[in-house]
Amino acid sequence: MGSGARKLYGRKVAYHIVSGARREFTLPFGRGELAFTLPRGMNATLLKPNHLGPVRSPSRAVADALAAPLGCAPLREIARRGQKVALVVTDTTRACPDYLLVPPILAELNAAGVPDSDIRVVVGIGMHRPTTKDEQYDKLGHEVCSRVEVLNPTPDEPESLADLGTTPNGVPITVSKLVADADLVVATGIVEPHQYAGYSGGCKTVAIGAAGEPTIRATHSPQMLDNPGTRLARLEDNPFYEAITEAGLRAGLRFILNVVQDDDLRILAVRAGEPVTTHRTLAQFAASVYTRPIQHQFDIAIAGVGYPKDANLYQASRAASYLFFAPTPVVREGGAIVIAAACPEGVGTGVGEASFYRIMRSARKPSDILAEARERGYPPGGQRAFVMAKVLESCVVYVAGAHDPEVVAHCKMIPVPSVEDALDDCASRMGSWERVLVVPHALQTLPVLTEVPSV
Repeated sequence: MGSGARKLYGRKVAYHIVSGARREFTLPFGRGELAFTLPRGMNATLLKPNHLGPVRSPSRAVADALAAPLGCAPLREIARRGQKVALVVTDTTRACPDYLLVPPILAELNAAGVPDSDIRVVVGIGMHRPTTKDEQYDKLGHEVCSRVEVLNPTPDEPESLADLGTTPNGVPITVSKLVADADLVVATGIVEPHQYAGYSGGCKTVAIGAAGEPTIRATHSPQMLDNPGTRLARLEDNPFYEAITEAGLRAGLRFILNVVQDDDLRILAVRAGEPVTTHRTLAQFAASVYTRPIQHQFDIAIAGVGYPKDANLYQASRAASYLFFAPTPVVREGGAIVIAAACPEGVGTGVGEASFYRIMRSARKPSDILAEARERGYPPGGQRAFVMAKVLESCVVYVAGAHDPEVVAHCKMIPVPSVEDALDDCASRMGSWERVLVVPHALQTLPVLTEVPSV
């Protein structure tokens, strides 16, 4: 950090009131928190998800969900002795409590007569990097990893994929043979706003997490992402959601166990059962948690991410695109978004992350990325570059506290040591700003404008 830079890591400071308005805030930052202070004379609006009470006993809630599934019989009545079962779980980029969800699923399968030797856990990495053994132990627990085989799919190896045809709207369905060769497919997931699918979870864990490169490329194409139906918190007439639902079901997904969590990762709701019914039920509940009204657009939005999404820039940049791709962009044209993210893994180490970085780094300006993508398409991971180019054409994006500022700069965003430094730079760039929004959990908060901005 340069002279005058502020120490960012490990501080945990609660806000206090100054002249009747907040000037000090905290944001999630890695596994801890980051405090920052607004310049004197600046006040901000704080926006958080609805604080609903968490379930009293998560393990009891999971057991109850499995005992009374939605839209189908209990898993122990669906599974049969002699079946090979693929249990698809989320990877390390999702804060899904798989350590809590997987053991009861295994117990249900065992009760149906399916031994551990006939069960494999498939980590839904999509085009992210494979998970390590340590990460699998951390996510699933040592007991699960010692009982059943845990495998990463290889989405970019054609011989490891099964071709299941196409969806009605022409999306090729390719899925790992680790899943396609199973007699029964089960999945976990977390239901929260998702920029393309409307809400994560449901069929997406299988349809994207265990998909092959052709499916991921098609679902994340410029044509799909330019479609006005491909939006946050929207399921109806959403072509992305329709494609992954068809793909997941055709891949054999018959049963899911999904959760909704609050911004402290406490479980608010758990449901199990038939994939579409269960996911839609939880999406409706999630909307009541995450959707928050705002009365106007803002000049500046300050966004928190936290672990595990701020492990790399590919994931952390979602904070900016979520705020931009809300039903109405949260930040006005020419405004600024400040993301607090440590990004200890730099841009990220997966195939998708490498594509994102290559495209962002090589382009002269954001509009070149958009033009090239619409003319020639892009490889998996390129969709993040396409989306961020749309954001960067409209507003400035700062990343505060990143371990490698050069990576941030290569991606056409502005690296700064601290949130305060970003605000100082905003003052020189923008001249004046009156409306500031602080969103500590930007990936779990959907600001919805209650008034259409004047033209």
